[in-house]
Amino acid sequence: MNEEMKRVLVKKLANNTQLILDTLAPHREEIAGIVVESTYNWYWLVDALMEAGYRVHLANPSAIKRYEGLKYTDDTHDACWLARLLFLGILPEGYIYPKQDRPVRDLLRKRGHLVRLRTSLLLSLQNIITRSGNVKVAAKDLKKLTEDRVSAHMHGHEALELCGTVSKETIDVLTRQIQRIESSVLKTLKPTVSYRDLITMPGVGPVLALTIALETGPISRFATVGSYASYCRKVASIWLSNDKRKGTGNRKNGNRYLAWAFSEAAEHARRYHRASRNFYDRKRSQSNLWVAHNALAHKLSRAAYYIMRDNVPFAEHKLYCS
Repeated sequence: MNEEMKRVLVKKLANNTQLILDTLAPHREEIAGIVVESTYNWYWLVDALMEAGYRVHLANPSAIKRYEGLKYTDDTHDACWLARLLFLGILPEGYIYPKQDRPVRDLLRKRGHLVRLRTSLLLSLQNIITRSGNVKVAAKDLKKLTEDRVSAHMHGHEALELCGTVSKETIDVLTRQIQRIESSVLKTLKPTVSYRDLITMPGVGPVLALTIALETGPISRFATVGSYASYCRKVASIWLSNDKRKGTGNRKNGNRYLAWAFSEAAEHARRYHRASRNFYDRKRSQSNLWVAHNALAHKLSRAAYYIMRDNVPFAEHKLYCS
């Protein structure tokens, strides 16, 4: 679009880097900015355009409201709408994570995926053992690689034995791959100031510290601690008017990996850190388990913000001063 918001070029192109660059080449000197929607496959296109010298803007789809006056819309209309928002200076933008840091961050995301798969298998196997033999087996025992705590509870029924063997072997494979990823990440990444300070937080170990640091990126992009806690999905999404609830907002706004990281940190802190457990118990006595858990996760996300912003270690007296 030009300065009069007239369409100069409208064309649908295949996902081919050279084809796209060749199509834009005649307009290279006139192009002030290019908008790319933040879909699941934007990496390659944004990287290619930035390497070619174009100024790229990553549009945040969840924050963009479609023009309601349109009677008909398609990809062409959406593209022109994004260009119009950029021209007006009101385009909601996402953060373009540095290309060199993305592979390790995505590797940690894959670790999280494998952990969720393993957890689902552990819960399924625990349920089978409980239903069949009225025995409860802890997850930490089922995860042991050097000892089989499953076969003894499945003895006597061929189908159950096969079920337990298949589940245990799959859990062991996932455990080894998770350990492999952790070892690779810890060897690859050099400890940063943020990492060294984050690891002093209760409930946060090496993997969670790396996850928080990599998913956060530059802490300077968050103006306030509230903005960061909201990005971590640790702030309620509620619409109020005159103190009355009028609905809920988009709960998916923010980073789901940070939401998971601080939820994990809250669970570990509740178990092994006295001050965190006291805070959790106080909140639970006032409401319920989930409210208490989310309140603790919210506390930890706020602590992480100040730790990364000020480059200081965790200070218990500041977090639980009230």
